[in-house]
Amino acid sequence: MTQPTHTHKTQGGRYAMLAHYNGDTSLDAQMIVVYRDIDREIETATTAKDWEQNWQPIEPDTCTVCMGTGHDHIKGAKHQPCGGCFGLGKVKQDGEKPADEWQVADVALGIIQRQARIIEQRDQVLAFPEVKKVLKARKERQQKEGPPEWVQREQEWRGSPGRGHGGGRMTGD
Repeated sequence: MTQPTHTHKTQGGRYAMLAHYNGDTSLDAQMIVVYRDIDREIETATTAKDWEQNWQPIEPDTCTVCMGTGHDHIKGAKHQPCGGCFGLGKVKQDGEKPADEWQVADVALGIIQRQARIIEQRDQVLAFPEVKKVLKARKERQQKEGPPEWVQREQEWRGSPGRGHGGGRMTGD
């Protein structure tokens, strides 16, 4: 049996990338990725761009039951949490399922620490003077342009006379 190397970002599933190569002239010389859907035992091909946008590599601490989505794929119930990772999408660093609430808390702490590192990196990028300058120019440009056309139409419609109580429009808010 082939080991999964990737999973779909939104739909989950287990996929193994088999090969990638340049397409022929009918495909405008695009890079082609051949992969195998392990659950359905089907081999398929897609473009490298589509592969990079929609599939992600499986990390060692990704839950092997739900493949990181956090919901129950076995029963097909997206409103139910996965039994392998308790809805977190991640398991312990050694790949084992957390056994008790303390181990689940350790997994959750790892997720929080990763997110904190990502936020810290973004804050560091936003601290550069060049980035601040670009963001300030963008904000000023948006203020000069005013609200988008659809916002103005909506405001005019809400302010116009209607057939509701007291002549006002029934907007539902």
